[in-house]
Formats: sequence, structure tokens, C-alpha cells
Amino acid sequence: MKLYELIKGVAETSLPDMEVTGITSDTRGEVKAGSVFVCIKGNTFDGHDAAKDMLEKGCAAVVCEHDLGLDRQIIVSDTRAAFPMLCAAWFGHPERELELIGVTGTNGKTTITTVIKKVLSGFGFKVGLIGTCQNEIGDEIIPTARTTPEPYDLFELFRKMADAGCKYAVMEVSSQGLEQKRVQSCHFKVGVFTNLTQDHLDVHGTMENYYQAKKLLFGICDTAVINIDDEHGVRYTKEISCPFRTYAVSSKADFRAESVVLGITGVKYVFNDGKEKKNVSFNMPGLFNVSNSLAVIACMEVLGFEPCRTIKEFEKIHGVRGRAEIVPTGRDFTVICDYAHTPDALVNVLSAIREGAQGKVKCLFGCGGNRDSTKRPLMAAAAADNADFLIVTSDNPRNEDPDEIIDQVLVGLNGKDTPYVRITDRREAIHWAVKNAEKDDIIVLAGKGHEDYQILAGGVKIHFDEREVVAEALKEL
Repeated sequence: MKLYELIKGVAETSLPDMEVTGITSDTRGEVKAGSVFVCIKGNTFDGHDAAKDMLEKGCAAVVCEHDLGLDRQIIVSDTRAAFPMLCAAWFGHPERELELIGVTGTNGKTTITTVIKKVLSGFGFKVGLIGTCQNEIGDEIIPTARTTPEPYDLFELFRKMADAGCKYAVMEVSSQGLEQKRVQSCHFKVGVFTNLTQDHLDVHGTMENYYQAKKLLFGICDTAVINIDDEHGVRYTKEISCPFRTYAVSSKADFRAESVVLGITGVKYVFNDGKEKKNVSFNMPGLFNVSNSLAVIACMEVLGFEPCRTIKEFEKIHGVRGRAEIVPTGRDFTVICDYAHTPDALVNVLSAIREGAQGKVKCLFGCGGNRDSTKRPLMAAAAADNADFLIVTSDNPRNEDPDEIIDQVLVGLNGKDTPYVRITDRREAIHWAVKNAEKDDIIVLAGKGHEDYQILAGGVKIHFDEREVVAEALKEL
């Protein structure tokens, strides 16, 4: 690709046009001669400091935000915004060949995106998926390291989706991905908001910053679909400029649920959009999954599909990995694996399970290291208020001492009378839970969900699949 073609609409330069062999913002890998290096300032490293070195290693030019005194520099006002636009151009703007559906919010993103993909696939379309658990191109599964990929990886993935014949790409759009402008060149057909509860304050600092980061999605979409049971959703409807549709379980909305019946394996309700009423059966438990399914119906209608078609497709869908997922035991007790790692998510899943429980609800949970520490005692309080017994353990400790994390978690149990045990090693804790299970118990393994690893000190990642650990424990019984 020629340089002028790459930077068209993004930057201007007096440099001679030349052949470009690649584009990168990473100084760590091998530099490809003739590539363009984009200088991005991060929290700990500023790419501008490496610009001269990158030219010496063979880069054809550097894109920067201020004059570095270099012969082959291209100055733009915002390199973080320019990088995804350059990546999009490098891959031939594949985002323009796809209908993009973006879902943002604290909880529910994975369930909603997964179900949307399954519904569209059921309608006969080839669909791409980008999310927390994995990326998918049709039936092909591609491992992922983050919810919203870095720009180069994102547009490379879009190119593969477009080339594979995907019509739609549905993706979880994280607050950090929005704030870091990773989706800068994207325009979404639909942008969905689920809810906003305390999370990622280690990144955003305040809830207001977190709110504003999520809001960015609605500046780059045609139509918003917003949950107005959430106060932040109500606020968005007053602040955003794009057209929107609303959904709710407890409020008057464009799409709402009535006569809700909750069960341990799913929910039933009457869907009402003011034009028609339809009975809905959705095979995932909890009031929050009534909300999630409404979001899917609303999104699909914005895309042009009648609610009755979407509702009928729900009958074929049986859960999402790591989201209230029942782990087979063959015993007289139940084990459920869920990704709940915020206080609100923990309340949602435990209250949903408790609704239909015949025995005790026992919650095994921990908190991640090097993440927002203020939510640790809140997690304990949420668990204590919604479970009959707690097993407090480790999650992904990263570079923190697991026992120190647990000490902070247990502060939230002050004044609570819910019994608990403390077992730092998560494998040992799961074995203990299975060994001590009683008839009709429901053991909720919270926090890991779809993850099949643990992250220890130094970023060391070890294989850890809770389904396998449960199977090990069952063999010892």
C-alpha cells in the first residue's frame, strides 16, 4: 500500500509517496522495514520516546503528535485516534463491509452478544463475534486476550470476517476500548447499553468517568438500545443525540416484560412492545436474563427482524458458557459456574439461583489482584446477603498476596452472620465445597466463568478450568 493511500483523510504530509509494508504501535516486536510506526502515549511508556529508534530500525515514517525534529515524521493531533483509522485503511476498511452491533455495560455483554450471534446464525447468516470469552468467525473459534482487541488486531479480525462472508459482526465494546479509541473508525448499526455498576475504577478513577467512557458508543452508532431499569440508562436517553429504543422489566419502555416467572433453569414472561404480546421462554435463569433477552429482541427489531422470529429462536438456545452454567455432577447437589466478579453481578446470579433453590445456596468466590480494591468488601457483603454459606478463596491474584486480598474481602463480613470458611487455594476450596456438599445444595463458583486459567505473580498464567476441578473432586468422593 502507498503511504498517501494509507493516510488519506487522517493526516497530510510533504514526504514523498512511498510503498508501506505495515503499520504498528508496538516497539517490542521485530520491526518490518518500510512500516509506519504510530507513537502512542500510555500510562508507563510514551511511544514518542522510541520514534527515532524505530526509524533507525527501518520504519519508513513515524506518526506523532508534536514535532520530534525527525526527517520522516507525520504530525497529527491525536495518535490514539489516528491509529485505528490507519489500521482500518491498511486492511481495506473491512468494517464498512459488515453490519456492526456493539454492546456495552458492566454486566450482560457476553450473554447478549452470544445470543444475538446465535439468533442471527439461526436465521441463516454467517456472523462474527468479538468478546470476553473468545472471538468467532462463523463456527471458527479464535482465542482472545481482551474484550475489545487492540486496533490492529480488531481490523485484521474484521477483514477475516468480511472475507469469510460474514454479514454481521457483534461485539462487546469495553469502556477501556472506547476510552482508548480502539473502535475509532467503526460505525455501529446498533449500540446496546445493559447497565452500569462499580467496576474498573482502577482504570477510570470515578463512576462518572466510567459512565462517560460507555457513553462514547452512542456517538458512533445509528440507533441505541438502552436499559432504562438502570438509572444510567435513563440519563443516557436525555444526553445522547442518536435515535434510541428502550427496554425494561420494571419501567415503562418500548420493549418490556410482564408476568415474569423465574426458575432455576430459565425464565418465562410475556413480551409487550405496545403492538403485540408474546410468550417468551428463555433458558437462562434470573431477572437479569429477562433483561438480557429483551435487549436481544430490541436489537433484532432495530435490525429489521420481527420479535416473534427472535422469540421462537430462543427455544433453541441453551445457555452461555460461564454464565449461570450448570456443571454436570451426577449427584444430588448442583454446581453452577458463573463469571460474576462485581457486587451487582453476584447479587444477580445468587438471587436468581436462590429463587428456585430447594437446599442451601453456597457461594465460592474471591477477588482479582491489581484491580479495584474498593469492591472487595462489597463482594463479601453481596455474597453474604444472598447465600447461605460462603467459601472465600482466591481468584486471579496477579502480583498481590492472595491472603492479603482475602483479608480485605472479609472486612465486608463484619456484622454479617452468614457462616463461611476461608481456603486460599482455589482448587482446594472447590474440592472442599464438593466434599462437603449436602443434598439439594447449589454450589455457585463465582468469578471465573468461561476462564480456564489463573493469573499468578509476574503475570504467570496456569491452566485452571473449574469444570475439570469439579470432575477431579467428584472422583475423590
